[in-house]
Amino acid sequence: MGRRLGQHFLFQQDLLERIAAAACGERAGRVIEIGPGPGGLTASLRPRCDELILVELDPVLAAGLRARYADDPRVRVVEGDVLSTDLGQWGPAVVCGNLPYYITSPIVEQALGLGPLLGKAVFLVQREVAERLAAGPGSCDYGFLSASVQVQCRVERLFLIKPNAFRPPPKVDSAVVRLTPLAEPLAPDLAAFRRFVSACFRQKRKTLRNNLAHSVPKNVLDALPEAGLRAEQLGVTQLAALLERLTAAGAFSSKPTPPERPQKA
Repeated sequence: MGRRLGQHFLFQQDLLERIAAAACGERAGRVIEIGPGPGGLTASLRPRCDELILVELDPVLAAGLRARYADDPRVRVVEGDVLSTDLGQWGPAVVCGNLPYYITSPIVEQALGLGPLLGKAVFLVQREVAERLAAGPGSCDYGFLSASVQVQCRVERLFLIKPNAFRPPPKVDSAVVRLTPLAEPLAPDLAAFRRFVSACFRQKRKTLRNNLAHSVPKNVLDALPEAGLRAEQLGVTQLAALLERLTAAGAFSSKPTPPERPQKA
């Protein structure tokens, strides 16, 4: 099932140890591993933490993990879809995993949703995604994903992994990233910030004046010093400051826009 779910399982032991060390450091209290599969990374995480929770969708793989760790009270196997699992139910945790490529962004978003319960997150992802997560302003990889994660976390791209380290081998390079929560997010209202950044990057090559035309009154846009810039030219702190100014002026609502009612025929 792993391949159908977009998973490519890492089997190279030295790399598994490096990922576990990046996640746990000297010692971690609780670790949640997403998509452990056959348990390669699990075996490297287990000696480094006090409690290990494995969230596995595949019932065959979950049964194998349950049998392997039946006598270890530190390991709990949860069979189910991680996107439907409340990761906060166990309390503060490090989140770690080799993420299925096609649901990487939703899983990252879910981990960040833990807020103060997230110790850190260490993920194995496609190289392209890792570069987008870590990109800074002015880079061609910098965009909505970069800003929406960096507003809350320090992002480190730790090391690359080539396809031949996986079974089956993917068609692209992979990379390990570590997300470490900031002491305080760079924007007080994260949901509003992400809505704002989504609007700013709506069409990446267009200026803020064009992208915000449907969200901000024209007279306010015309007065903005940044109006002629593209969103990719502004760092996260600058985007957060811009949103704060617009919100204070009542020019950008911090609440979601209600859906339009269908027109009567």
